This record gives sequence, C-alpha cells and structure tokens, in this order.
Amino acid sequence: MSSSVSSEATWVPRKRRGAELVLTVMAVGLAIFAYCAVGLGAEGRVPAGVVGLSVTLIAVAVAANLLIRRFAPYADPVLLPLVLCLNGLGLAMIYRIDLGYEERRDSWASLAPNQLMWTALGLVAFAIVLLVIRDHRRLQTLTYSFGLAAVVLLILPLVPGIGENIRGARIWISLGPFSFQPGEAAKICLAIFFAGYLAEKREALALAGRRVIGIDLPRGRDLGPIIAAWLVSIGVLVLQRDLGSSLLFFGLFVVLLFIATERPGWIFVGGLLFVLGAWFGYLQFGHVRARFDVWLHPFDNPDQNFQVISALYGLAHGGLLGRGWGQGSPEITPFGYSDFIAASMGEELGLTGLMAILLIYGLIVERGLRISLTCRDAFGKLLAAGLAISLALQVFVVIGGVTRLIPLTGLTTPFLSQGGSSIVMNWAIIAILLRISDQTRRPAPAVQTVGEDEATQVVKL
Repeated sequence: MSSSVSSEATWVPRKRRGAELVLTVMAVGLAIFAYCAVGLGAEGRVPAGVVGLSVTLIAVAVAANLLIRRFAPYADPVLLPLVLCLNGLGLAMIYRIDLGYEERRDSWASLAPNQLMWTALGLVAFAIVLLVIRDHRRLQTLTYSFGLAAVVLLILPLVPGIGENIRGARIWISLGPFSFQPGEAAKICLAIFFAGYLAEKREALALAGRRVIGIDLPRGRDLGPIIAAWLVSIGVLVLQRDLGSSLLFFGLFVVLLFIATERPGWIFVGGLLFVLGAWFGYLQFGHVRARFDVWLHPFDNPDQNFQVISALYGLAHGGLLGRGWGQGSPEITPFGYSDFIAASMGEELGLTGLMAILLIYGLIVERGLRISLTCRDAFGKLLAAGLAISLALQVFVVIGGVTRLIPLTGLTTPFLSQGGSSIVMNWAIIAILLRISDQTRRPAPAVQTVGEDEATQVVKL
C-alpha cells in the first residue's frame, strides 16, 4: 500500500534584516554628518565630542537592529531607519540652537544632552515593548483597561499639586524634578481602546440609517460612541486648554470609525461635530479665540505674536535651499527647539529640506498603513492604522500651525522636537507597529496533507 504526504507550497517572505542594517547605518551617518555640519557652520570646526557621539549612535543603532533580528525577524525593514534619521536630524538641530543660545549667553544651552538622554530612554522603551508584547492580539483582551487608563492619564494634569499650567495649557504633570505629558501615553491607550472597541462593534456601527443628500447617515442609536468621543475632546479643550490634543483624539476616533465601517456618513457626522465644537470653543473660551486671532491676524500685535512672526520670517529667510547648517538664526524664535522646530529646520535647510523631512514622515505613515492592509486580524488592522494616523494627524497639526495653514496648537513634532514624553511614547508606537508587522509577515506553519491510502489505514487502526 502506498501513501503520499504532500505539503502546500507557501510563500516565505524575506526577513530583510541586512537591508535594514544598511539603511540604519546610512541614517546614522546622515545624523553624524548633520552634527558635524552644524559645528563647521556655527563655529568653523568639527564638534569636539563627535567621535564619542558617533560610536554611541552606531552602537545603539546596531543594537536595535540585532534586537529586531532576534525578537521580530519578519518586521518591516524600513521603519527603524526612517525614525533614526528623524531623531538624528532633530538632535543636530537642537545642538545648533544650543550653540545659538551660548552665543547669546542664554541659560538654556543644555538641550542637546537632555535630548540625547531622552532618545536613549525612548530606545529602552522600544526594546521593552518588543520584549513584552510578543503577540499584539493579546492587547485586545485589555481593551477596556486601556480605555480606563487613557481617561486617568487625561485627568492627571487637572489634579491639584501635580498638574502644571505651561504656556496656557494644563497638559503636564510634575513629580519631583521630572515632568511628563500624560497625553502622549493616552494617545497609545486610546488607539488600543478604539481598535478593540471598533473590532468588536463594527458590524452594528456599519448599519445605515437615513439617507440625507446622498449620504448614508448612521442610525441614531449608534451615534453614542462618536458623541462620547466628541464630548471627551471638548472636555480636553475646555479643561486643559489643549486644542491640539483635542483635535488629535477626536480625529483619530472618527478616522478609525470610518475604516472599521467603510461608511462615509461617519466622516460627515464627525466633521460636523468638529466644526460645531470649534465654533463653540471660539465663542466661549478666550484662549481658543486668541489662537484664531493669531492665525488670522498675526501682524496686528507684533509683541504678543512675536513667536509666530519670527517663525514666518525664519522660513522666509531659509528660502528654497536654506541658509545651511549653522548659518541661520533659529534661536531667535521662542521654543524653536520644540513647538517651532519645523520653522528652525526650514530656516537652515530651506523648503527643500523641510519637504524631505515631510517625505520621511509620509514614508513612516505609508509603512504603518501598509502593515494595516496586510494584517490578518481586524484588531491588528485597526491598531496599526490608528497608530499611523495618529502620527499623520500630529504632523499635520504641528506643521500646519507653524506655517499658518491652521491655528497653532502646541503639539510637538514627532522624533524631532525636544521633549521626553514625546520621544519615549513615539518610540513605543514604532515598536508596536514592528510587532504587528512581524506577526503579519511571519509565514504560517506548513500544513501536511495525508494521502488517501494512509488515511484509510489510520481509520482501520
């Protein structure tokens, strides 16, 4: 009796860790070149600590590659180099502003070492997430726990004694010598909560209600989730005076709702609620009205709006090709190392350099959406899309505010701006995307098919 055992041919994707290592070394090399160019342009010499910095950056980058090679071998090979490139360029620009502050004898001339420390902590967070989360689908079992954590994190800045009001927004907490922005961690918790909730309820939410002006609107009973998200965003706007986070959280939920249900009616309802919320905030709250006035008429009050005006002049000074590393004056713009680092980049690298940076952000978002499209489970699809969209919304809100496309919001530019909580949490986002990518691209175990004669023999036994 003959028996045949056949196995289905499966396509095994390439791991591409070698390509990732090459791209990583190139990204680190670009960061080191920018650091040296800053020293040559500003002081006429290569910075003294360039050798130590180069060895440290290369060692950290190779260690990250080895970590992915060991614990996420099938992960996307492009995300890590792109993020390292942005992080390195941001570090070089912050060092450039440090030199400008030293020339002006400003007391803030220690930003670059702090940024380097926070970058190291971000990479530690990156490693911890990859080591702890071995399967992203387990996060779905904690959907409502992450939702509760997000609410607690958003409330923390309002607690007396630890909450801080900085530049008109109450979005920081202080614990001893350390300060932290809970909204950055809440962003991740909300993305996990939204993805888990919508993966479970998407069929009910996809049911159409009435058709108005050619648009299928959702049923009234299904409007609860979007109304709740709208009220939370309004609460953030009113209580914390944070226009950027309000827009980010609400926009994230509406876009994920559209992705989960594939019904344009949700976008229409969400857009309408956003317009109503913005109009209400403009009429009722002075800080929101002030943001709109700065956006529409910045030159009416040069003293009060100096930051925006200085950023606009810096962008104009940079022109198409920029002044060159170390040749501009980005330190003149207040908070040119954090909220307005895009204007600093535009001054020294010009419109061309700024567009290249936006292209890198676009590639990061594209890789995140690609991971979402290829993911095999609904929760992973929504989570990857949510994390990618949160980065896209944040970049749009920040760059749009700096260039006066939209009102200024005060968010940080991911991976570029000086800020500990932003750097750490954004590195955690990249780790989650890589984990989903590894799970998605990992080949399924080969399934063996037992021949008919062998199966008959097994039955007889």
